[in-house]
Amino acid sequence: MLSSILDLSSTSVTTLTMQGFIVCTLASLIMGVLAALIYMYQNTYNRNFVITLALLPAMIQIVIMLVNGNLGTGVAVLGAFSLVRFRSVPGTAREISSIFFAMGIGLANGMGYIGFAVGFLVMIGIATIGLMKSGFGKGTTDEKEVKITIPENLDYSGVFNDLFEIYTKNVSLQQVKTTNMGSLFELRYLVVLKSDAVEKEFMDALRCRNGNLPIVCGRSVGKGQELL
Repeated sequence: MLSSILDLSSTSVTTLTMQGFIVCTLASLIMGVLAALIYMYQNTYNRNFVITLALLPAMIQIVIMLVNGNLGTGVAVLGAFSLVRFRSVPGTAREISSIFFAMGIGLANGMGYIGFAVGFLVMIGIATIGLMKSGFGKGTTDEKEVKITIPENLDYSGVFNDLFEIYTKNVSLQQVKTTNMGSLFELRYLVVLKSDAVEKEFMDALRCRNGNLPIVCGRSVGKGQELL
């Protein structure tokens, strides 16, 4: 079950047949779709990325079959693949791990080890879903980003400290920048509220302090960009 369905000779060159190619490609497509579904579980996702993730095992598998022990072809493929990274944006940890997941499936299928690929898919899939479902690694605090606009004549140093003591557990000033031709300041804080129920009261208190200028409160945005 765990042996290769392809004819691997002692010279490390695989004898390809149409039957073996079709079986490996179908297995890669099916497992690619399953890998994409695992990625989509309890996660926000982009449709283009999910489709690419589903097709990636089949593409990797076909490339591995075409290389077929040829050193020159392998070097050429490596050079072509090295250009792809310059056309992608940084991704989140889960996106990167999902890409490696799909590539591992494609590599196993490309060498004919469909049994290994299925086992890899099942074990990593169960581990991923189990860890997500258990809340493993989830933070104990719900951090939010608050952007407060204040007039230029208001000293932002400690102007909201008393309000932060009342409504927040933790707060840190991340950024100060000028807006509206320098007539306004925009302060960006990361805060952890004592309770979600006090959010509106907290916003009202801030509005009274900053002269009813714009205030934005939302989920803290991570540093990683989404892969498209």
